[in-house]
Amino acid sequence: MGRRGVVAVAAVGVAVAACVVAGVVVGKRVKSRRKWKRVMGVLRELEEGCETTVSRLRQVVDAMAVEMHAGLASEGGSKLKMLLTFVDNLPTGSEKGIYYALDLGGTNFRVLRVQLGGQRSSILSSDVERQPIPPELMTGTSEDLFDFIASALQQFVEKEGNGSEPPPIRRRELGFTFSFPVKQTSVSSGILIKWTKGFAIESMVGQEVTESLQRALDKRGLDMRVAALVNDTVGTLALGHYHDEDTVAAVIIGTGTNACYLERTDAIIKCQGLLTTSGGMVVNMEWGNFWSSHLPRTSYDIDLDAESPNPNDQGFEKMISGMYLGDIVRRVILRMSEESDIFGPASSRLSMAFILRTPLMAAMHEDDSPELTEVARILNDVLEIPDVPLKVRKLIVKICDVVTRRAARLAAAGIVGILKKIGRDGSGGISSGRSRSDIRMRRTVVAIEGGLYSSYTLFREYLHEALTDILGDDIAQHVILMVTEDGSGIGAALLAASHSSYSVDTVQPL
Repeated sequence: MGRRGVVAVAAVGVAVAACVVAGVVVGKRVKSRRKWKRVMGVLRELEEGCETTVSRLRQVVDAMAVEMHAGLASEGGSKLKMLLTFVDNLPTGSEKGIYYALDLGGTNFRVLRVQLGGQRSSILSSDVERQPIPPELMTGTSEDLFDFIASALQQFVEKEGNGSEPPPIRRRELGFTFSFPVKQTSVSSGILIKWTKGFAIESMVGQEVTESLQRALDKRGLDMRVAALVNDTVGTLALGHYHDEDTVAAVIIGTGTNACYLERTDAIIKCQGLLTTSGGMVVNMEWGNFWSSHLPRTSYDIDLDAESPNPNDQGFEKMISGMYLGDIVRRVILRMSEESDIFGPASSRLSMAFILRTPLMAAMHEDDSPELTEVARILNDVLEIPDVPLKVRKLIVKICDVVTRRAARLAAAGIVGILKKIGRDGSGGISSGRSRSDIRMRRTVVAIEGGLYSSYTLFREYLHEALTDILGDDIAQHVILMVTEDGSGIGAALLAASHSSYSVDTVQPL
């Protein structure tokens, strides 16, 4: 073969090799596009499943109001328990003196002393001490648990000085926040339904809670009376009302979620014959258990619920509270990793339930750095997914946005549902036939507590946006969401003051 032939063969070889390389490159690109298309299909499916149009939110509002009616009409008539609290006197600002609070809701408890000045928003001083509960007391006897708590209260009281002692004729009064399921029997008493959060003192289930504490206090010679037994949501309402008399409801949106509100006594049909001089009573909704076919549920929600310790329970809470949002996002990322290798080799961490906590999800969602460095750090450190391209990091932020936006907008619909039930949504109430133009909207305050709302800016903004979308600008301007702090502590002390034995008892069964 001549020189020209060799050159020609070489040229053909180079051309073939180039074609092969080009074919491989094109093939990779096509394969990559297909993978990305599959991932985007998962995202579109998520967006459609989480859609919260204004019309859908209004359906949720109506469903919430209807379920509230049903829960007030009969026991077990609704997914909403609508529990009576027997709290009929919310703090007004006239309360004066020193009151105490005990907050027991987990592996720690707190004792507080609050000095009230006799004017609205006049908390002159507050002192607090926190103590861990020894693990053996969480599964021991009620006597040992409450003796330990009474001992801590006694030591707390003994540290008092500088003229803060109450006059000898006045017994110290305590608000007791007990964040476990209780069947309330009066403002200061209730029967334990079950323990949660690691407590398991079986002999106390079905027993009166306040009596156990009062016995321990009396045994130690501590002259203190339990004036109010409350949960943290009711404490939040009390604190809100103390600061602003237009407060009609309270919502907690944190790790868990709940709501309570002030209801007319004559609307509580399941407890006819109950009289209060105020004409109203705080109702603890236990709204985490709300459910409606109008809630936008996805396959991720269904799987999360099925794998939870309480399937078919707390459905609303599982869609809007901090305990679950991070895990919903994890499940979406896991599904995408199964559809494509855009996250690289499969990470076993993605299959670990609740490894992606909601504060981490929020940090990724609110990462405003150009390269989304916080997203990259969390993916690497928590989920063990390294070297994620910027395009994929942006996808992660979008997933967080879809899940958070749905949660915030559903929470807003829940709040408007309460306002509708009590005629504060501009419609005159669920049974009113009046048009919106006939209603003069009153200033309406809802107290809100919980880290998901107070610390997560985008969640808060989406909630406010949805409130305006549902109510309209004219009505929404009259609805104020007021952040409170420490309803379970200061709020409980305020309820001890407003239900003091030195004022007249006002709840009377006929």
